Amino acid sequence: MVKSLKSFVANESGATAIEYALIASLIAVFLIGALSALGTKLSSEFAEVGSALK
Repeated sequence: MVKSLKSFVANESGATAIEYALIASLIAVFLIGALSALGTKLSSEFAEVGSALK
């Protein structure tokens, strides 16, 4: 029982998966923010072009 508990504590594969998940979630949050800001700016640019063409 003690031997299996020690091997469970020494196993770091779960910690690695959590670290990768945290990195992926931070990248996703950054991308969502950047694309949201870019979408707003792009929308205003299209509005300007549309009004200039009228």
